[in-house]
Amino acid sequence: MLNDPRFTAEVELTIPFHDVDMMGVVWHGNYFRYFEIAREALLNQFNYGYRQMKASGYLWPVVDTRVKYRHPLTFEQRIRVRARINEFENRLRINYDIFDAESGQRATSGYTIQVAVDDASGEMCFVSPDILFERMGVTP
Repeated sequence: MLNDPRFTAEVELTIPFHDVDMMGVVWHGNYFRYFEIAREALLNQFNYGYRQMKASGYLWPVVDTRVKYRHPLTFEQRIRVRARINEFENRLRINYDIFDAESGQRATSGYTIQVAVDDASGEMCFVSPDILFERMGVTP
């Protein structure tokens, strides 16, 4: 089921000058911004972006993340960032790959894990709320 193309989104970006260090290489913390752009595109496919999450009564903080830097990204490089839902029943794990747009070479991979938190009580949910399943069009 998770191989369904509905659970994947891809965005293309060009590395701006303000994202690189004096060597012209992307500063390591900016990779999370690229992940975020792709994650937002993915969640918006389900009409469950951050505004909709908040309106549904749940916050979804990132509680864990990992990045594997394979090849450096550089100023003005065109990249494709792919986000794919890997888990959703108890937490939302999204895997990411960053590719050079010209060669298709994978430069970076990683993931983020988010958990649902009830906005009213501040309590963490140990099972993803029904609204996520509804928006994704799946049954729990």
